[in-house]
Amino acid sequence: MYAHWQKWVERRSDLALWSTFIKWIVLGSVVGVLSGTASAFFLKSLDKVTELRMNHAWLLFLLPLGGALVSYLYMRYGKNSSKGNNLILEQIGDGNETIPLRMAPLVLFGTLVTHLFGGSAGREGTAVQMGGSLAEGFGKLIRINPLDRKILLMCGISGGFGSIFGTPLAGTIFGLEVIAIGLISHKALLPCFTASFVGDIVATRVWGVKHIHYHVDVFPALGATVLLKVILASILFGLASILFSELTHYLKRTFTALVTNPMLKSALGGCIIIALVYIVGSRDYLGLGIPLIQDSFTTDVAPFAFLWKLIFTSFTLGTGFQGGEVTPLFAIGATMGNSLAGILHLYAPFLASLGFIAVFCGATNTPIACFIMGIELFGSGGAVYMFIACLVSFLFSGHTGIYTSQQIGISKSQWIHIPEGTTLATVKQRRKSKPEADR
Repeated sequence: MYAHWQKWVERRSDLALWSTFIKWIVLGSVVGVLSGTASAFFLKSLDKVTELRMNHAWLLFLLPLGGALVSYLYMRYGKNSSKGNNLILEQIGDGNETIPLRMAPLVLFGTLVTHLFGGSAGREGTAVQMGGSLAEGFGKLIRINPLDRKILLMCGISGGFGSIFGTPLAGTIFGLEVIAIGLISHKALLPCFTASFVGDIVATRVWGVKHIHYHVDVFPALGATVLLKVILASILFGLASILFSELTHYLKRTFTALVTNPMLKSALGGCIIIALVYIVGSRDYLGLGIPLIQDSFTTDVAPFAFLWKLIFTSFTLGTGFQGGEVTPLFAIGATMGNSLAGILHLYAPFLASLGFIAVFCGATNTPIACFIMGIELFGSGGAVYMFIACLVSFLFSGHTGIYTSQQIGISKSQWIHIPEGTTLATVKQRRKSKPEADR
């Protein structure tokens, strides 16, 4: 039916623009409804399991068992779902695999188990995977063509992201920008905006989801000294994003090589998280890290809180637990900004807001989306500083990131030649093989 309608429109060029507009408003809205509903159910469930964990401290000791259970389900039923966000990025590129509908319930259950028992993880990965798999299922139902399928998957990313954070504009651009560094497809702009906008409305107004927005009441006047301090902090934010990405990838490779059984690997990871809790003497670094973020805007946090949150999250994700990276990245950036504020003599909530978006930017290589998110969350008073922070972090994070299947459309430096179609994973392989070739 869909193919027949499209061929008819192609013969009527005068209707092409109107048909394109209507088509993507309708398709984007459907994806938005699906992803917004899925995100709302996930967020409400996440609140429940987090409350249970906070009220029952003993649940932490079931983390190894919970990790083993989720790994078993992925091993038994997941198939290529274990690739997570990277599977969706591959299919938007030149992939020829199918995104299974089972990805949505698997990642939903797996993430809830992670948070119930105390793993340090986020929620963006879950929302994006649910949005992508639901968009894929919808595309199959209407028999969409290969080109439009890619756009529909981008809608799934935008719908999931916008509805999970309550940032529809950032969600729009994230779905466009995360595919390839340096390249944005304007062809998908209307569909992604529709999916993100509708997804956010469905989650908040239909299902009553309440998003957390953070308040920054003072932004410093524009001046050379402040600019230099912001640039220095942003360089450090970019380096922190490299540390998080590289450590997480290293732990994934190392644990997979050392422990071939995924169930045992996750069980071992759970034991490590329990040990870290007693080494640090605090449970502040479990879960999403939202209390850490809130403290960053209201009081002083521990000087190395950002490093502990980074370590907890890298070990959680590196040992096979399910969940996203973005909210922990927010916590890492906000607490790091709070810690740097005393050293740089800047207002702590101001620098926390820059760290919040800049570390996330460096890890995902999405500077425009992160800048817009900053405005949606913190207001436009510090827009210039936010833009600078995102640009500097983006540049100094290099060709690294949390999504190994992210393509490099344009190199970040004219002195670094990267062949067309290269992904972050293949860049890393080239860096490893080059010293061996030089020897």
